[in-house]
Amino acid sequence: MLVFAIVFITAALVFYTAGVWSEKKSGVLKTWHLVLFWLGFVCDTTGTTLMGQLSGAGFKFNLHGITGALAILLMLFHAVWGTIVIRKKDPKALANFHKLSIGVWAFWLIPYIVGIIVGMGFRG
Repeated sequence: MLVFAIVFITAALVFYTAGVWSEKKSGVLKTWHLVLFWLGFVCDTTGTTLMGQLSGAGFKFNLHGITGALAILLMLFHAVWGTIVIRKKDPKALANFHKLSIGVWAFWLIPYIVGIIVGMGFRG
């Protein structure tokens, strides 16, 4: 199960990073960016669930647990808001959406990096 958890978390990184930076580069939110955001969210949620099952402890009230929960909520908000923006087709909102995307992605990196450090045994 650890291998699957790692694959899903890594897939989340790949999908989310590709979506955020390709959106930034294109200058406008497109449907395929949104698909990558949703895939990143699903993979992150799946990987996080598997990691929680492996640890047997569930949610932990620590840096990784708090930032991880916030990151998943932010990813969900980001994907839902992106869906709304795509449906409304407001050119200004489509062009400015990358500002939110980059912020959510940057925050998401915190629990991702902390998770790697904790997983490697550096509890310092």
